[in-house]
Amino acid sequence: MSDEQRPPGPGPGHAPEPGREPGREPGGAPRTDPAAAAPPGSRSFAVGAPLSQLRRPVPQVGDERQEAEAGTSASFYEQVGGHETFVKLVHEFYARVAEDERFRALYPDDDLGPAEERLRMFLEQYWGGPTTYSEQRGHPRLRMRHMPFPVDVWARETWLKHMRAALDTLELSPLHDGIIWDYFDRAAHAMINRPG
Repeated sequence: MSDEQRPPGPGPGHAPEPGREPGREPGGAPRTDPAAAAPPGSRSFAVGAPLSQLRRPVPQVGDERQEAEAGTSASFYEQVGGHETFVKLVHEFYARVAEDERFRALYPDDDLGPAEERLRMFLEQYWGGPTTYSEQRGHPRLRMRHMPFPVDVWARETWLKHMRAALDTLELSPLHDGIIWDYFDRAAHAMINRPG
């Protein structure tokens, strides 16, 4: 067999490339057998396949993500229990605010009831429920609405502490809890408007 007919790669009279281990791709990644079966639940498709041939992985029974992303049109709001869930969350949050004298002082009204209602309406709308908040108050403009109040790192961390405790009372699935907590964490960071 001439050199032109010989397949590339290790073989008689062919040394591996310097710095490359046998059975490995350049860069050190293990060489894989494209004919080997893919792990369960993973996506597999031929390179260059038309997009119309790509399919979502077959969901596994009991897969929490499958339940959260079910083919139904259920919003996050509906998935977590709807109105009652947000009433409880916000009530539990403001009960903790009322007990925290230093943090409570950041709220200008003597009665926390209107603030509780506004937060509930906002969260319901944000997560796919009724649009009552926008109908009554217009665009949320959260950062602008919080500008008159001193929101520093301490205020953010205190708000998050009380919201975490309130969220824990709901006993949501880990996936739903993680999704809503990620939002609260990012939103609280965005509200900071004072150094410290």
